[in-house]
Amino acid sequence: MSSAGREVLLGVGGGIAAYKACDLVRRMQDHGFLVTVVPTPASLNFVGKATWEALSGRPVLTQVWDDVPSVAHIRLAEVSDYIIIAPATADLIARLAQGRADDLLTNVVLASGAAKLVVPAMHPEMWNDPATQTNVEILRQRGFLVLDPEVGRLTGNEIGAGRFPETARILESLHEISGTHADLLGKRILVTAGGTREPIDPVRFIGNRSSGKQGFAIAQAAIARGAIVHVIAANCPDLDLEGAQITRVETTAQLGDVLRNDFSDCDVLIMCAAVADARPSSVPENKIKKDKLAAIELVPNPDLLLEMSALKSSGQVIIGFAAETENLLENAKEKLTRKNLDILYVNDVSRGAVFGSDHTKGSILLRSGEVIQISEASKDTLANVLLDQLL
Repeated sequence: MSSAGREVLLGVGGGIAAYKACDLVRRMQDHGFLVTVVPTPASLNFVGKATWEALSGRPVLTQVWDDVPSVAHIRLAEVSDYIIIAPATADLIARLAQGRADDLLTNVVLASGAAKLVVPAMHPEMWNDPATQTNVEILRQRGFLVLDPEVGRLTGNEIGAGRFPETARILESLHEISGTHADLLGKRILVTAGGTREPIDPVRFIGNRSSGKQGFAIAQAAIARGAIVHVIAANCPDLDLEGAQITRVETTAQLGDVLRNDFSDCDVLIMCAAVADARPSSVPENKIKKDKLAAIELVPNPDLLLEMSALKSSGQVIIGFAAETENLLENAKEKLTRKNLDILYVNDVSRGAVFGSDHTKGSILLRSGEVIQISEASKDTLANVLLDQLL
């Protein structure tokens, strides 16, 4: 799945300020951005490749020739929503202004239409040199956002304009070009996704059609808004999400165990998973022969949503989901009240609608009594509408 417009490529130039970009990686991640680092070969004299890989959690390439089959400069250009070059040396700024493509970073910049932020850091005389000032103006005319360096102590005892800006200032500029803010920063959100399966025997199971797409869309949107996200994924093996903790489960009992263990630590629980209402009363060790499969005795599963609502403490929020085939609003209002939910989304799943689709249609019910109709919309769109209502 995509990162919903939060992919940052961090280019690192060959200046001593490269070490300060290490903190920038961490702070961008704290704000929900996914970061790929592309250092220039010269910058590796200051901060090594292993450091960038450890901080970003991603492979690091520096030359076009590092991974030829993947055509790295095009691939990185296509997936990057924003490019930050920090620090940008006088040489790197000159090469960008000239449109050169003599390493992986400058190739990516030329190939990408992403918004670009340049953070210069160099000796004051180099910054004030007419050549550098002309190159900076060229980049600004081309749409680059180029920060003025700060005034302060530099290498040695010199003081002047050329100091690498504080991380907070760079993040402020990133938010300026991205137009997004981490309005869920630091909130711990627990999301259930997919559908539980209850074994009949070692081969067969009782299940449902839930794909997990809506739960993962919500998790993805929450990460993009700065939340700390844990997804309990019930039988959605094809879905993955960078930046989230994912616990995979199969049965309702397994899902319940994780919920009981982790619910008290979350600020928000979003119960998107389709949880089986019942399970076979017993599960044999061997496969049941076809001629013996006349009837299956079922016993109720615990109502996990009701159970978590009873445990809810002050300040916690619970969002529930309801899949209905008739009397949608009446059934949803009853469920919202009975299970003490803050928000509930209900959709019509008649004739298999919604399950496995990238789109949804339904209604959001709030405790205030307000009902928000969701016409045909992507599950990504619904995810952000729900998070807006959460806030």
